[in-house]
Amino acid sequence: MTPTPAKIRILLADDHTLVRRGVRLILDAEPDLEVVAEAADGAEAVAALRDVEVDLVILDVAMPRLTGLQAARSIARMRTPPKMLMLSMHDNEQYFFEALKVGASGYVLKSVADEDLVNACRTAMNGQAFVYPGAMSALVRDYLDRLHRGESLPNNVLTEREDEVLKLIAEGHSTREIARELTISYKTVERHRENILAKLGLRDRTQVTRYAIRAGLIEP
Repeated sequence: MTPTPAKIRILLADDHTLVRRGVRLILDAEPDLEVVAEAADGAEAVAALRDVEVDLVILDVAMPRLTGLQAARSIARMRTPPKMLMLSMHDNEQYFFEALKVGASGYVLKSVADEDLVNACRTAMNGQAFVYPGAMSALVRDYLDRLHRGESLPNNVLTEREDEVLKLIAEGHSTREIARELTISYKTVERHRENILAKLGLRDRTQVTRYAIRAGLIEP
């Protein structure tokens, strides 16, 4: 008798319980896929990987505490990181580029998850990039070609710590609250705030919030 192939073990992270439930139903219905763990935000996903061994992590782009993109950066630094896919409601080329930069194997739109997600999982596990149809422009093809050739790509404008501070500012947290959340001093938060505004050419919290939405740090 031919042995049954091992299932692809999946960690699913999304801050909406109903979305997780729906996505899980899609994945668990497949004979080769199995959701073995769930997380409600990026920080939970990173923490869960210390206790659960998985082959693939599916991360919502915009989640509280750590976004999917921020979590993906941390996961990519692990000794033997699992494959990663980003899940989003936004058909946004910038999010797609960021997903590739942080090491994800693809970007799946929630609106067509029932059609694309299973294929994306299998594509990622085969070591290939899944590109949703709407993103397959000449610009994206060029970007993927450059990645394949190992060419250097532009670095992020902000550091990871500045990304974290930016997200918390956009969510409405005060400087004191941000300092407590990130375990840094009040003055350090203020310095990060000044650097963020200077680098991005922004003036106030409203502009910071708009930028954070475009960059996938918070939901609109």
